[in-house]
Order: sequence, then C-alpha cells, then structure tokens
Amino acid sequence: QVRVVESGGGLVQAGGSLRLSCAALGSIFSINAMGWYRQAPGKQRELVANIINGGTTNYADSVKGRFTISRDNAKNTFYLQMNSLKPEDTAVYYCNVHHGGYNYWGQGTQVTVSS
Repeated sequence: QVRVVESGGGLVQAGGSLRLSCAALGSIFSINAMGWYRQAPGKQRELVANIINGGTTNYADSVKGRFTISRDNAKNTFYLQMNSLKPEDTAVYYCNVHHGGYNYWGQGTQVTVSS
C-alpha cells in the first residue's frame, strides 16, 4: 500500500514563494513519475509540473520560469518550489505518484495568493 502525503501550502502575498513537499510512504519499489496538479474553484484539475523516471520534467506554460519540480530519490519525496506567485496560482494542490502501474493521490494542500 502506498500513501502520498503533501505539506507546505499556505497563504502568501503576490510575488512571494512557497515550497510544497510530497512524500510517498509505504512499500515503494519503483516510482515511474511524480507530479503536481492543482484545482481552483469551478475549474478542472490541471497538471502543474511532473518529473518522469530518468529526470525529464514538464511544466504548464503558466508556471514555466516560476516553478521548479525536484525529487529526492532516497526519501521518495518530491518538491515544488513556487516563486513569483500570482493570485491566479490560488488552488488546492495535489501530488500524484505513479507506482507499480497505479496512480496515488495526496489529500491536497491549499495555496492562497493574495493580491
């Protein structure tokens, strides 16, 4: 069984920074990909960034140059460094881990950016 636990959300002013963390816990043997998604009120969940086994990263156009995804393989943990935050970045952020042929989701962490 795999459990995904997020942390690091909060309230920040526009232009500020936050770092989200996501830990994959349990019987981990092969994580193929890890990603961050977000869902704002009234909108569909969208991919923010992901990192695929081997190190390839992908970013939504709206966050390129501002957000950076990274991983610590030894800890089965990955991070989303968010800089130059904008009010439109306000959303619940979810991490997703693709492991053993299955997708696992965290419970979500709220990020609120005030103008």
